[in-house]
Amino acid sequence: MLKRLSKYPICESKQVPMKFEKRILCIGAGYVGGPTMAVIAAKCPRYGVTVVDVARGRIDAWNSGKPPIYEPGLDDVVRSALGRNLFFSTDIARGIRENDIIFVSVNTPTKTFGAGAGMAADLQYWELVARQILEHAESSKIVIEKSTLPVKTAQAMERILMSRNDGVHFDVLSNPEFLAEGTAIRDLLCPDRVLIGSRETERGLKAREELVEIYANWVPRERIVTSNIWSSELSKLASNFFLAQRISTINAISAICEKTGADVSEVARIVGMDSRIGGKFLNASVGFGGSCFKKDILNLVYLCRVEGLEEVADYLERVVRINEYQKERFVLNMLRAMFNTLAGKKICLFGFAFKADTGDTRQSPAIDVARRLLEEHAEVVVTDPQALANAREDLAGVEKGLSFVEDPYEAVRGCHAIAVMTEWTLYRGLDYRKILDLMVKPAFIFDGRNILDHKALFELGFNVYPIGKRPLSHF
Repeated sequence: MLKRLSKYPICESKQVPMKFEKRILCIGAGYVGGPTMAVIAAKCPRYGVTVVDVARGRIDAWNSGKPPIYEPGLDDVVRSALGRNLFFSTDIARGIRENDIIFVSVNTPTKTFGAGAGMAADLQYWELVARQILEHAESSKIVIEKSTLPVKTAQAMERILMSRNDGVHFDVLSNPEFLAEGTAIRDLLCPDRVLIGSRETERGLKAREELVEIYANWVPRERIVTSNIWSSELSKLASNFFLAQRISTINAISAICEKTGADVSEVARIVGMDSRIGGKFLNASVGFGGSCFKKDILNLVYLCRVEGLEEVADYLERVVRINEYQKERFVLNMLRAMFNTLAGKKICLFGFAFKADTGDTRQSPAIDVARRLLEEHAEVVVTDPQALANAREDLAGVEKGLSFVEDPYEAVRGCHAIAVMTEWTLYRGLDYRKILDLMVKPAFIFDGRNILDHKALFELGFNVYPIGKRPLSHF
Protein backbone atom coordinates (compact mmCIF):
# COMPACT_ATOMS: atom_id res chain seq x y z
CA MET A 1 0.00 0.00 0.00
CA LEU A 2 1.39 3.42 -0.95
CA LYS A 3 0.94 6.59 1.05
CA ARG A 4 2.51 10.01 0.97
CA LEU A 5 6.26 9.85 0.73
CA SER A 6 7.06 12.31 3.52
CA LYS A 7 5.59 10.06 6.22
CA TYR A 8 8.13 7.27 5.75
CA PRO A 9 11.87 7.00 6.49
CA ILE A 10 14.00 6.13 3.49
CA CYS A 11 15.69 2.74 3.29
CA GLU A 12 18.69 3.45 1.09
CA SER A 13 19.96 1.03 -1.50
CA LYS A 14 23.13 1.28 -3.52
CA GLN A 15 23.23 4.04 -6.09
CA VAL A 16 22.25 2.51 -9.41
CA PRO A 17 25.27 2.95 -11.72
CA MET A 18 24.88 5.05 -14.86
CA LYS A 19 26.41 2.32 -17.07
CA PHE A 20 23.18 0.39 -17.64
CA GLU A 21 21.61 0.42 -21.11
CA LYS A 22 18.11 0.74 -19.65
CA ARG A 23 17.05 1.96 -16.23
CA ILE A 24 13.88 0.28 -15.00
CA LEU A 25 11.80 1.05 -11.91
CA CYS A 26 8.95 -0.92 -10.40
CA ILE A 27 6.69 0.77 -7.84
CA GLY A 28 5.36 -2.01 -5.64
CA ALA A 29 7.41 -4.91 -4.21
CA GLY A 30 4.64 -7.47 -3.75
CA TYR A 31 3.68 -10.77 -5.35
CA VAL A 32 3.86 -9.37 -8.89
CA GLY A 33 6.42 -6.59 -8.79
CA GLY A 34 9.16 -8.36 -6.87
CA PRO A 35 9.33 -11.64 -8.84
CA THR A 36 8.83 -9.92 -12.22
CA MET A 37 11.65 -7.47 -11.66
CA ALA A 38 13.92 -10.19 -10.26
CA VAL A 39 13.53 -12.21 -13.46
CA ILE A 40 14.06 -9.16 -15.68
CA ALA A 41 17.25 -8.34 -13.77
CA ALA A 42 18.46 -11.95 -13.91
CA LYS A 43 17.84 -12.20 -17.65
CA CYS A 44 19.01 -8.69 -18.56
CA PRO A 45 22.27 -7.94 -16.72
CA ARG A 46 22.79 -4.88 -18.93
CA TYR A 47 19.70 -3.24 -17.42
CA GLY A 48 19.51 -1.64 -13.99
CA VAL A 49 16.34 -2.66 -12.15
CA THR A 50 15.11 -0.94 -8.98
CA VAL A 51 12.04 -1.93 -6.97
CA VAL A 52 10.55 0.58 -4.52
CA ASP A 53 7.87 0.27 -1.86
CA VAL A 54 6.86 2.24 1.25
CA ALA A 55 6.92 -0.91 3.41
CA ARG A 56 10.38 -0.79 4.94
CA GLY A 57 10.17 -4.31 6.38
CA ARG A 58 9.30 -5.69 2.95
CA ILE A 59 12.23 -3.88 1.31
CA ASP A 60 14.61 -5.03 4.06
CA ALA A 61 13.52 -8.62 3.40
CA TRP A 62 14.18 -8.31 -0.34
CA ASN A 63 17.59 -6.75 0.33
CA SER A 64 18.48 -9.62 2.66
CA GLY A 65 18.15 -12.10 -0.19
CA LYS A 66 15.26 -13.79 1.63
CA PRO A 67 12.11 -12.50 -0.11
CA PRO A 68 9.06 -11.68 2.00
CA ILE A 69 6.90 -13.99 -0.11
CA TYR A 70 7.19 -17.72 -0.69
CA GLU A 71 7.53 -18.74 -4.31
CA PRO A 72 9.49 -21.79 -5.53
CA GLY A 73 12.70 -20.70 -7.26
CA LEU A 74 12.41 -17.04 -6.28
CA ASP A 75 15.25 -17.01 -3.76
CA ASP A 76 17.78 -18.23 -6.33
CA VAL A 77 16.67 -15.71 -8.96
CA VAL A 78 16.89 -12.81 -6.50
CA ARG A 79 20.33 -13.82 -5.24
CA SER A 80 21.64 -14.09 -8.81
CA ALA A 81 21.05 -10.38 -9.46
CA LEU A 82 20.82 -8.67 -6.07
CA GLY A 83 23.39 -5.89 -5.77
CA ARG A 84 24.57 -6.43 -9.36
CA ASN A 85 21.70 -4.91 -11.27
CA LEU A 86 18.74 -5.53 -8.93
CA PHE A 87 18.13 -3.02 -6.14
CA PHE A 88 15.40 -2.45 -3.56
CA SER A 89 14.61 0.85 -1.85
CA THR A 90 11.93 2.89 -0.13
CA ASP A 91 13.02 6.07 -1.93
CA ILE A 92 10.20 6.33 -4.44
CA ALA A 93 10.92 9.93 -5.45
CA ARG A 94 14.53 9.13 -6.31
CA GLY A 95 13.47 6.05 -8.24
CA ILE A 96 11.07 8.09 -10.34
CA ARG A 97 13.72 10.73 -11.07
CA GLU A 98 16.48 8.31 -12.02
CA ASN A 99 14.68 5.71 -14.13
CA ASP A 100 13.24 5.94 -17.62
CA ILE A 101 10.85 2.96 -17.65
CA ILE A 102 8.41 2.70 -14.72
CA PHE A 103 6.27 -0.34 -13.96
CA VAL A 104 3.31 0.33 -11.64
CA SER A 105 2.46 -2.74 -9.58
CA VAL A 106 0.40 -1.57 -6.63
CA ASN A 107 -2.62 -3.07 -4.93
CA THR A 108 -6.02 -2.47 -6.55
CA PRO A 109 -8.43 -4.14 -4.11
CA THR A 110 -12.19 -4.22 -4.44
CA LYS A 111 -13.82 -1.08 -3.05
CA THR A 112 -15.40 -1.41 0.37
CA PHE A 113 -17.10 1.99 0.34
CA GLY A 114 -19.12 4.36 -1.81
CA ALA A 115 -20.18 3.83 -5.41
CA GLY A 116 -19.37 0.34 -6.63
CA ALA A 117 -18.60 -0.99 -3.15
CA GLY A 118 -18.06 -4.74 -3.28
CA MET A 119 -17.44 -4.76 -7.05
CA ALA A 120 -15.45 -1.84 -8.45
CA ALA A 121 -11.67 -1.63 -8.12
CA ASP A 122 -10.33 0.77 -5.49
CA LEU A 123 -7.91 2.90 -7.50
CA GLN A 124 -6.76 5.33 -4.80
CA TYR A 125 -3.27 3.79 -4.51
CA TRP A 126 -2.91 3.62 -8.27
CA GLU A 127 -3.86 7.30 -8.59
CA LEU A 128 -1.46 8.28 -5.82
CA VAL A 129 1.37 6.63 -7.76
CA ALA A 130 0.35 8.48 -10.94
CA ARG A 131 0.52 11.77 -9.05
CA GLN A 132 3.89 10.84 -7.53
CA ILE A 133 5.26 10.17 -11.02
CA LEU A 134 3.84 13.48 -12.18
CA GLU A 135 5.43 15.32 -9.24
CA HIS A 136 8.91 13.79 -9.29
CA ALA A 137 9.64 13.04 -12.96
CA GLU A 138 12.32 15.32 -14.41
CA SER A 139 12.46 13.67 -17.83
CA SER A 140 10.13 11.79 -20.15
CA LYS A 141 9.07 8.30 -19.01
CA ILE A 142 7.41 5.14 -20.24
CA VAL A 143 4.83 4.18 -17.60
CA ILE A 144 3.62 0.58 -17.64
CA GLU A 145 0.46 -0.74 -15.98
CA LYS A 146 1.45 -4.03 -14.36
CA SER A 147 -1.39 -4.15 -11.83
CA THR A 148 -4.69 -5.64 -12.97
CA LEU A 149 -6.89 -2.63 -13.68
CA PRO A 150 -10.32 -1.78 -15.08
CA VAL A 151 -10.59 -1.16 -18.80
CA LYS A 152 -9.80 2.48 -19.68
CA THR A 153 -7.59 3.00 -16.62
CA ALA A 154 -4.71 3.90 -18.93
CA GLN A 155 -6.77 6.81 -20.17
CA ALA A 156 -7.13 8.16 -16.65
CA MET A 157 -3.39 7.68 -16.08
CA GLU A 158 -2.67 9.62 -19.26
CA ARG A 159 -4.94 12.48 -18.23
CA ILE A 160 -3.15 12.85 -14.90
CA LEU A 161 0.33 12.63 -16.39
CA MET A 162 -0.42 14.90 -19.34
CA SER A 163 -1.45 17.74 -17.02
CA ARG A 164 2.17 18.93 -17.14
CA ASN A 165 3.09 21.31 -19.95
CA ASP A 166 6.86 21.61 -19.43
CA GLY A 167 8.00 19.28 -22.20
CA VAL A 168 8.16 16.14 -20.05
CA HIS A 169 6.19 13.44 -21.88
CA PHE A 170 4.71 10.18 -20.62
CA ASP A 171 3.78 7.15 -22.71
CA VAL A 172 1.43 4.72 -20.97
CA LEU A 173 1.50 1.00 -21.78
CA SER A 174 -0.47 -1.98 -20.51
CA ASN A 175 1.54 -5.11 -19.67
CA PRO A 176 -0.71 -7.32 -17.52
CA GLU A 177 0.74 -10.27 -15.63
CA PHE A 178 -0.46 -13.80 -16.23
CA LEU A 179 1.34 -15.45 -13.33
CA ALA A 180 0.05 -18.35 -11.29
CA GLU A 181 1.29 -18.31 -7.71
CA GLY A 182 3.31 -21.40 -7.00
CA THR A 183 4.65 -21.43 -10.58
CA ALA A 184 5.33 -17.70 -11.00
CA ILE A 185 9.05 -18.03 -11.70
CA ARG A 186 8.44 -20.73 -14.28
CA ASP A 187 5.68 -18.60 -15.80
CA LEU A 188 8.04 -15.62 -16.02
CA LEU A 189 10.93 -17.62 -17.47
CA CYS A 190 8.80 -19.48 -20.01
CA PRO A 191 5.50 -17.60 -20.46
CA ASP A 192 2.65 -18.72 -22.67
CA ARG A 193 2.57 -15.13 -23.88
CA VAL A 194 3.66 -11.64 -22.91
CA LEU A 195 1.02 -9.04 -23.70
CA ILE A 196 1.88 -5.41 -24.38
CA GLY A 197 -0.81 -2.87 -25.21
CA SER A 198 -0.20 0.67 -26.38
CA ARG A 199 -1.71 3.61 -28.14
CA GLU A 200 -1.36 3.02 -31.86
CA THR A 201 0.38 6.33 -32.43
CA GLU A 202 3.98 6.86 -33.50
CA ARG A 203 5.04 7.56 -29.90
CA GLY A 204 2.92 4.73 -28.53
CA LEU A 205 4.34 2.16 -30.97
CA LYS A 206 7.90 3.32 -30.20
CA ALA A 207 7.28 2.93 -26.45
CA ARG A 208 5.75 -0.51 -27.07
CA GLU A 209 8.89 -1.59 -28.94
CA GLU A 210 11.04 -0.51 -25.97
CA LEU A 211 9.18 -2.96 -23.78
CA VAL A 212 9.23 -5.67 -26.45
CA GLU A 213 13.04 -5.37 -26.51
CA ILE A 214 13.24 -6.02 -22.77
CA TYR A 215 11.23 -9.25 -22.90
CA ALA A 216 12.91 -10.38 -26.13
CA ASN A 217 16.08 -10.97 -24.13
CA TRP A 218 14.62 -14.36 -23.18
CA VAL A 219 11.07 -14.67 -24.54
CA PRO A 220 10.68 -15.79 -28.19
CA ARG A 221 9.26 -12.97 -30.30
CA GLU A 222 6.30 -15.08 -31.37
CA ARG A 223 5.18 -15.22 -27.74
CA ILE A 224 5.24 -11.45 -27.34
CA VAL A 225 1.76 -10.30 -28.32
CA THR A 226 0.96 -6.65 -29.01
CA SER A 227 -2.44 -4.98 -29.14
CA ASN A 228 -4.17 -1.71 -28.57
CA ILE A 229 -4.17 -0.67 -24.95
CA TRP A 230 -7.86 -1.35 -24.29
CA SER A 231 -7.66 -4.91 -25.66
CA SER A 232 -4.70 -5.53 -23.37
CA GLU A 233 -6.53 -4.29 -20.28
CA LEU A 234 -9.66 -6.32 -21.08
CA SER A 235 -7.76 -9.49 -22.04
CA LYS A 236 -6.34 -9.86 -18.52
CA LEU A 237 -9.80 -9.63 -16.95
CA ALA A 238 -11.30 -11.92 -19.58
CA SER A 239 -8.58 -14.54 -19.06
CA ASN A 240 -9.25 -14.71 -15.35
CA PHE A 241 -12.98 -15.00 -15.99
CA PHE A 242 -12.44 -17.95 -18.36
CA LEU A 243 -10.26 -19.75 -15.81
CA ALA A 244 -12.63 -19.12 -12.91
CA GLN A 245 -15.60 -20.14 -15.05
CA ARG A 246 -14.05 -23.54 -15.70
CA ILE A 247 -13.54 -24.09 -11.97
CA SER A 248 -17.09 -23.06 -11.12
CA THR A 249 -18.42 -25.23 -13.94
CA ILE A 250 -16.70 -28.41 -12.74
CA ASN A 251 -17.71 -27.57 -9.15
CA ALA A 252 -21.32 -27.28 -10.27
CA ILE A 253 -20.95 -30.67 -11.95
CA SER A 254 -19.48 -32.04 -8.70
CA ALA A 255 -22.73 -31.24 -6.89
CA ILE A 256 -24.65 -33.23 -9.51
CA CYS A 257 -22.18 -36.10 -9.18
CA GLU A 258 -22.78 -36.36 -5.46
CA LYS A 259 -26.52 -36.69 -6.06
CA THR A 260 -26.33 -39.19 -8.92
CA GLY A 261 -23.41 -41.46 -8.04
CA ALA A 262 -21.18 -40.20 -10.84
CA ASP A 263 -17.49 -39.56 -10.11
CA VAL A 264 -16.40 -36.00 -10.91
CA SER A 265 -12.81 -37.07 -11.61
CA GLU A 266 -14.00 -39.52 -14.25
CA VAL A 267 -16.39 -36.95 -15.73
CA ALA A 268 -13.62 -34.31 -15.84
CA ARG A 269 -11.20 -36.72 -17.52
CA ILE A 270 -13.76 -37.71 -20.15
CA VAL A 271 -14.82 -34.13 -20.84
CA GLY A 272 -11.21 -32.95 -20.94
CA MET A 273 -10.32 -35.50 -23.63
CA ASP A 274 -12.35 -33.39 -26.05
CA SER A 275 -9.67 -31.32 -27.80
CA ARG A 276 -12.06 -28.39 -27.98
CA ILE A 277 -12.23 -28.29 -24.17
CA GLY A 278 -8.97 -29.69 -22.80
CA GLY A 279 -8.31 -30.96 -19.30
CA LYS A 280 -6.82 -27.96 -17.51
CA PHE A 281 -8.70 -26.28 -14.64
CA LEU A 282 -11.17 -29.15 -14.37
CA ASN A 283 -10.25 -30.27 -10.86
CA ALA A 284 -13.28 -30.08 -8.57
CA SER A 285 -12.53 -28.52 -5.21
CA VAL A 286 -13.87 -26.53 -2.31
CA GLY A 287 -13.57 -23.44 -4.51
CA PHE A 288 -11.11 -21.00 -6.03
CA GLY A 289 -9.28 -18.28 -4.15
CA GLY A 290 -6.40 -15.88 -4.71
CA SER A 291 -6.22 -12.15 -5.16
CA CYS A 292 -7.43 -12.02 -8.77
CA PHE A 293 -10.34 -14.22 -9.82
CA LYS A 294 -13.14 -12.83 -7.66
CA LYS A 295 -11.85 -9.27 -7.80
CA ASP A 296 -11.42 -9.24 -11.56
CA ILE A 297 -14.78 -10.85 -12.30
CA LEU A 298 -16.61 -8.39 -10.05
CA ASN A 299 -14.70 -5.61 -11.75
CA LEU A 300 -16.16 -6.79 -15.06
CA VAL A 301 -19.61 -7.14 -13.49
CA TYR A 302 -19.46 -3.53 -12.32
CA LEU A 303 -18.32 -2.35 -15.75
CA CYS A 304 -21.22 -4.18 -17.40
CA ARG A 305 -23.79 -2.77 -14.99
CA VAL A 306 -22.49 0.77 -15.51
CA GLU A 307 -22.68 0.28 -19.28
CA GLY A 308 -26.18 -1.21 -19.12
CA LEU A 309 -25.14 -4.77 -19.99
CA GLU A 310 -27.29 -6.34 -17.28
CA GLU A 311 -27.60 -9.81 -18.84
CA VAL A 312 -23.84 -10.02 -19.32
CA ALA A 313 -23.28 -8.85 -15.74
CA ASP A 314 -25.66 -11.52 -14.41
CA TYR A 315 -23.85 -14.24 -16.38
CA LEU A 316 -20.42 -13.16 -15.16
CA GLU A 317 -21.57 -12.87 -11.56
CA ARG A 318 -22.90 -16.43 -11.49
CA VAL A 319 -19.32 -17.71 -11.58
CA VAL A 320 -18.60 -15.98 -8.27
CA ARG A 321 -21.91 -17.08 -6.78
CA ILE A 322 -21.23 -20.74 -7.61
CA ASN A 323 -17.87 -20.40 -5.89
CA GLU A 324 -19.53 -19.07 -2.73
CA TYR A 325 -22.12 -21.85 -2.96
CA GLN A 326 -19.40 -24.51 -3.20
CA LYS A 327 -17.74 -23.34 0.03
CA GLU A 328 -21.06 -23.30 1.88
CA ARG A 329 -21.97 -26.71 0.46
CA PHE A 330 -18.68 -28.10 1.76
CA VAL A 331 -19.48 -26.96 5.31
CA LEU A 332 -23.06 -28.25 5.12
CA ASN A 333 -21.80 -31.64 3.95
CA MET A 334 -19.56 -31.74 7.01
CA LEU A 335 -22.49 -30.83 9.23
CA ARG A 336 -24.77 -33.54 7.80
CA ALA A 337 -22.06 -36.22 7.86
CA MET A 338 -21.13 -35.52 11.47
CA PHE A 339 -24.62 -36.19 12.82
CA ASN A 340 -26.04 -32.71 12.15
CA THR A 341 -24.00 -30.89 14.75
CA LEU A 342 -20.45 -29.54 14.81
CA ALA A 343 -20.75 -27.90 18.22
CA GLY A 344 -17.84 -28.81 20.46
CA LYS A 345 -16.16 -30.91 17.77
CA LYS A 346 -12.55 -30.28 16.85
CA ILE A 347 -11.80 -29.96 13.15
CA CYS A 348 -8.32 -29.63 11.65
CA LEU A 349 -7.88 -27.65 8.43
CA PHE A 350 -5.07 -29.16 6.36
CA GLY A 351 -3.82 -26.05 4.58
CA PHE A 352 -4.85 -22.41 4.59
CA ALA A 353 -3.09 -20.99 1.52
CA PHE A 354 -5.44 -20.61 -1.43
CA LYS A 355 -3.28 -23.07 -3.39
CA ALA A 356 -0.15 -25.15 -2.90
CA ASP A 357 3.39 -23.75 -3.16
CA THR A 358 2.50 -20.28 -1.91
CA GLY A 359 1.95 -18.62 1.42
CA ASP A 360 -0.75 -16.36 -0.04
CA THR A 361 -4.12 -16.66 1.68
CA ARG A 362 -6.00 -13.85 -0.08
CA GLN A 363 -9.59 -14.97 -0.74
CA SER A 364 -8.64 -18.50 0.31
CA PRO A 365 -11.67 -20.79 0.71
CA ALA A 366 -10.20 -21.77 4.08
CA ILE A 367 -11.04 -18.33 5.46
CA ASP A 368 -14.77 -18.73 4.88
CA VAL A 369 -14.79 -22.39 5.86
CA ALA A 370 -13.00 -21.64 9.14
CA ARG A 371 -15.41 -18.84 9.98
CA ARG A 372 -18.45 -20.98 9.16
CA LEU A 373 -17.16 -23.83 11.31
CA LEU A 374 -16.65 -21.43 14.18
CA GLU A 375 -20.20 -20.15 13.67
CA GLU A 376 -21.31 -23.75 14.16
CA HIS A 377 -19.40 -23.70 17.49
CA ALA A 378 -16.76 -26.12 16.27
CA GLU A 379 -13.16 -25.84 17.44
CA VAL A 380 -10.82 -25.17 14.51
CA VAL A 381 -7.13 -26.08 14.30
CA VAL A 382 -5.23 -24.63 11.33
CA THR A 383 -2.03 -26.17 9.98
CA ASP A 384 -0.10 -25.09 6.88
CA PRO A 385 3.61 -25.32 5.97
CA GLN A 386 3.84 -21.73 4.69
CA ALA A 387 0.71 -19.72 5.49
CA LEU A 388 0.20 -19.73 9.27
CA ALA A 389 1.29 -16.11 9.72
CA ASN A 390 -1.20 -14.97 7.09
CA ALA A 391 -3.87 -17.26 8.55
CA ARG A 392 -3.50 -15.55 11.92
CA GLU A 393 -4.02 -12.18 10.24
CA ASP A 394 -7.02 -13.39 8.25
CA LEU A 395 -8.73 -14.71 11.40
CA ALA A 396 -7.61 -11.87 13.68
CA GLY A 397 -10.19 -11.04 16.30
CA VAL A 398 -11.30 -14.66 16.64
CA GLU A 399 -10.06 -15.95 19.97
CA LYS A 400 -12.41 -18.67 21.13
CA GLY A 401 -12.10 -22.11 19.56
CA LEU A 402 -9.22 -21.35 17.19
CA SER A 403 -5.60 -22.51 17.26
CA PHE A 404 -2.64 -22.70 14.87
CA VAL A 405 -0.23 -25.66 14.84
CA GLU A 406 2.58 -26.13 12.32
CA ASP A 407 3.11 -29.89 12.80
CA PRO A 408 0.18 -31.73 11.14
CA TYR A 409 0.49 -34.67 13.53
CA GLU A 410 0.16 -32.39 16.54
CA ALA A 411 -2.61 -30.47 14.80
CA VAL A 412 -4.84 -33.55 14.44
CA ARG A 413 -4.45 -34.71 18.04
CA GLY A 414 -7.92 -35.01 19.57
CA CYS A 415 -9.70 -33.92 16.38
CA HIS A 416 -12.96 -35.39 15.12
CA ALA A 417 -12.33 -34.49 11.48
CA ILE A 418 -9.78 -33.27 8.94
CA ALA A 419 -10.73 -30.91 6.12
CA VAL A 420 -8.18 -30.73 3.30
CA MET A 421 -8.18 -27.11 2.12
CA THR A 422 -4.89 -26.84 0.20
CA GLU A 423 -3.36 -29.39 -2.19
CA TRP A 424 0.08 -29.43 -0.56
CA THR A 425 2.09 -32.52 -1.58
CA LEU A 426 2.95 -32.89 2.11
CA TYR A 427 -0.56 -34.09 2.89
CA ARG A 428 -0.39 -36.98 0.43
CA GLY A 429 2.56 -38.56 2.18
CA LEU A 430 1.50 -38.39 5.84
CA ASP A 431 1.18 -41.50 7.98
CA TYR A 432 -2.61 -41.72 8.18
CA ARG A 433 -2.57 -44.81 10.40
CA LYS A 434 -0.71 -42.69 12.97
CA ILE A 435 -3.13 -39.82 12.38
CA LEU A 436 -6.14 -42.08 12.90
CA ASP A 437 -4.72 -43.21 16.24
CA LEU A 438 -4.46 -39.56 17.33
CA MET A 439 -8.06 -38.67 16.43
CA VAL A 440 -11.42 -39.09 18.11
CA LYS A 441 -13.51 -41.92 16.66
CA PRO A 442 -15.40 -42.10 14.41
CA ALA A 443 -12.84 -40.06 12.43
CA PHE A 444 -13.76 -38.12 9.30
CA ILE A 445 -11.78 -36.75 6.37
CA PHE A 446 -13.37 -34.19 4.07
CA ASP A 447 -11.09 -33.91 1.06
CA GLY A 448 -11.74 -30.47 -0.38
CA ARG A 449 -9.06 -30.98 -3.03
CA ASN A 450 -9.51 -34.66 -3.93
CA ILE A 451 -5.80 -35.34 -3.45
CA LEU A 452 -5.85 -38.28 -1.04
CA ASP A 453 -6.24 -42.03 -1.59
CA HIS A 454 -9.85 -42.30 -0.46
CA LYS A 455 -10.14 -46.08 -0.66
CA ALA A 456 -6.98 -46.62 1.41
CA LEU A 457 -8.16 -44.13 4.04
CA PHE A 458 -11.53 -45.87 4.24
CA GLU A 459 -9.84 -49.25 4.71
CA LEU A 460 -7.79 -47.76 7.55
CA GLY A 461 -11.03 -46.80 9.30
CA PHE A 462 -11.74 -43.22 8.22
CA ASN A 463 -15.09 -42.00 6.98
CA VAL A 464 -14.11 -40.23 3.76
CA TYR A 465 -16.05 -37.49 2.02
CA PRO A 466 -14.51 -36.29 -1.27
CA ILE A 467 -15.79 -33.56 -3.59
CA GLY A 468 -18.06 -34.85 -6.37
CA LYS A 469 -17.84 -38.54 -5.42
CA ARG A 470 -19.75 -41.02 -3.33
CA PRO A 471 -18.70 -40.86 0.34
CA LEU A 472 -16.99 -43.88 1.85
CA SER A 473 -18.66 -44.30 5.21
CA HIS A 474 -18.64 -47.09 7.80
CA PHE A 475 -22.28 -46.45 8.72
